Amino acid sequence: MGKPMQVARHWRHFEEKYALIGGKCENGHLMFPYREVCPVCGSRNVEKYKFSGKGKVLSWTIVRNPPSGFEYYRPYPLALVQLEEGPVVLAQLTDVEPDEIDFGMEVEMVTRKVREFDEDGIILYSYKFRPVLK
Repeated sequence: MGKPMQVARHWRHFEEKYALIGGKCENGHLMFPYREVCPVCGSRNVEKYKFSGKGKVLSWTIVRNPPSGFEYYRPYPLALVQLEEGPVVLAQLTDVEPDEIDFGMEVEMVTRKVREFDEDGIILYSYKFRPVLK
């Protein structure tokens, strides 16, 4: 019974998970995820805003005992990424070895699989961040 709700919730947040869509209020404050009310000034005049997907690692940890359903990826790096536009996002890092991660490392958003329900064949994707390809 829980899976259909997880899938429905995932699709309700499609834009933020696949295109990194947040919000920008009439006073120029940027937010992620999108909210109907600006958390800085309280404005209710908020439009959707597409972030570039570029950012840098502020801090990170290695998750060795993940929640149920995410065991396949363990251990995996989880980071606070400050987007170049300002907001901070909590996300998995991918395509990088733990000893390669550093403070200030430049990263970019990519879409990757985050969970799979074997019985139903349902696969959920979302954003993760990888080191910028040079």
